[in-house]
Amino acid sequence: MNSTSIRSNRRAGKIFSAICVPLLLLALSCAAAIPSAEKLLPDDTLAVFSSPDFAKLRAIYHQSPQTQFWNDPAMKPFKDKFMSQLNEKWIQPLQRDLGVNFDDFANLPQGQFTVAVVQNGWPATPGAIPAFLLLLDTKEKSNQLKTNLTALKRKWVDSGKAIKTETIRGIEFSILPVSENDAPPTLKKLFSSSDDADSGDDAETNKPAKMELIFGQYESLLIAGTSSKAVEKVTVHLTGGAMPSLGDLASFESSRLAMFRDTPLYGWVNIKSFIDMIANLKDPSSENPFALFSPKKLITALGLDGLRTFAFSAQNSDDGSTAQFFLGVPESARQGFFKILAGESKDSSPPPFVPADAVKFQRIRIDGQKAWATMEKMLTGISPQLIGGLNFLLDTAETAAKQKDPNFDIRKSLFGNLGDDMIAYEKAPQGTSLTDLKSGPALFLLGSPRPAELAAALKSVLALMNQEGGAPEEREFLGRKIYSVPLPAPPIPVGNVTGGGGRKLYYAATSSYVAISTDSAMLEEFLRNSDGQKKPLRETPGLTAAAAKIGGFNSGWFGYENQKKTTRAVFELLRKSGSDSKSPQMLAPGIPAYVPENAFKEWMDFSLLPPFDQIAKYFNFSVYSMSANPDGFMFKIFAPVPPELRN
Repeated sequence: MNSTSIRSNRRAGKIFSAICVPLLLLALSCAAAIPSAEKLLPDDTLAVFSSPDFAKLRAIYHQSPQTQFWNDPAMKPFKDKFMSQLNEKWIQPLQRDLGVNFDDFANLPQGQFTVAVVQNGWPATPGAIPAFLLLLDTKEKSNQLKTNLTALKRKWVDSGKAIKTETIRGIEFSILPVSENDAPPTLKKLFSSSDDADSGDDAETNKPAKMELIFGQYESLLIAGTSSKAVEKVTVHLTGGAMPSLGDLASFESSRLAMFRDTPLYGWVNIKSFIDMIANLKDPSSENPFALFSPKKLITALGLDGLRTFAFSAQNSDDGSTAQFFLGVPESARQGFFKILAGESKDSSPPPFVPADAVKFQRIRIDGQKAWATMEKMLTGISPQLIGGLNFLLDTAETAAKQKDPNFDIRKSLFGNLGDDMIAYEKAPQGTSLTDLKSGPALFLLGSPRPAELAAALKSVLALMNQEGGAPEEREFLGRKIYSVPLPAPPIPVGNVTGGGGRKLYYAATSSYVAISTDSAMLEEFLRNSDGQKKPLRETPGLTAAAAKIGGFNSGWFGYENQKKTTRAVFELLRKSGSDSKSPQMLAPGIPAYVPENAFKEWMDFSLLPPFDQIAKYFNFSVYSMSANPDGFMFKIFAPVPPELRN
């Protein structure tokens, strides 16, 4: 072989190495990659919440308008006080209780982060309960995970906790028996009340339930769970064993293909398992003849037995963020509520008469007559007493109306005049009190082919609501009749409304709708502007582009919210409550640690909040839509990036 051939062979060898070595390394890295959640979780998974790439999710979080708002210099006084209280009262004590430093674990999630609930023999096996699973891929931080787990086990052993070791399919797992008594004192303080401490229950007769915490490491993956059997099913998939997985379920796979690919966050629930469990509960009517309904009858009548799955996903782009929610209800199985919800794929855009200063808008295209027929069938299926009571009210109203019109038929006049268009919009609250925030001026429009007849029929029904007796009052306004009737007193006081509160319901018929409101000024403005003389909401900059992100205006269900305006009202109320010593302090409802005498201001000093204008740039509007397809119902929300934050 001459020197030229040798040089050629060497050159070829270098080229071969340059090509093959990277390919070999790539193959090795692919072989070592941790499988995705649907390939690891068993097919008896009830629910899963997963971020396939936590590092990507973390980056999205840091870039989000909400995080930028929290980190704005104007928020620093409020944020610093809150974070100092959080660290002093909970984070540091909890770290001492557990013997860990949370910073050692904060950066471990790099790949998938998955939390799941699996059946684990429930409910078929007596005494079995669902199990929890945690899968956390640390990728290149696997050595740090191993070090942290070793240190954690050593601290637990030093504190007197018994830890067992078990090998499952070649993977070493630690098993830690735990009970309610092992809960950190800090968490006990957070979720317990004084009543718990003073209950006086005998320790022997009130022994805490025990369970096991199983955790181990496979390459870069942390596996933790509350059942050895559940953990073993994960290890089977990790080590190449044959066993059905979550991905083998057609109901999950259809959601994955439609919603979960390239998403930083998703969730899925096998609702049918829970529905079947509830349907099989003991029928209370078998022992109580006065019971209105049984769980099984309620589920069937509402159409819940046709519900299969629930899924959601989140997406992020330079334009904004999108969230999708899907209810798996096959078209062939839709009854009750879901038959009404299907609606019709028609124009659901804001009409020209909806003003630009509306802070909330919603339009639904549902055939009212078909919906009422389904509603009657649904109520009959739930309980004959319910439909009987409703028919009694309708018959009473009809009898009263026949005194003036012997030919009056309330069902024909009321339900027979329902159309296929429902619109609601709301304006910013007129005041700054909590009651004002709960009841901003709003208008509801009920579409009808014969609005005047529908309005007349409503008089008969609303007369029953009039505690003072008599038909609704009438008055003329711009050539139209406005009817009003006093609203009945709420069963419990709401805000500062006691008794009837002088509140009334106003309504009037137009050429296509019956307009209804509790604010006479709102109704009058609509009647003046019904020809669209004011600047309309539909011309809001960016609205059409945002609607395109959720399927456009023709899904049959479209909504809008101006979060900049709604947040402004809440924000200024909080600032006022923080600076006004006479205002009641905001509390943390539902958390026993924050009893009424423990003011929330210690944590959140709202007087430190800046004027809203300083942080308004982080808020924009959002749009949402709902559509039906043969497999179920898709609900989408899109929030455009605020204009001031766009690059």
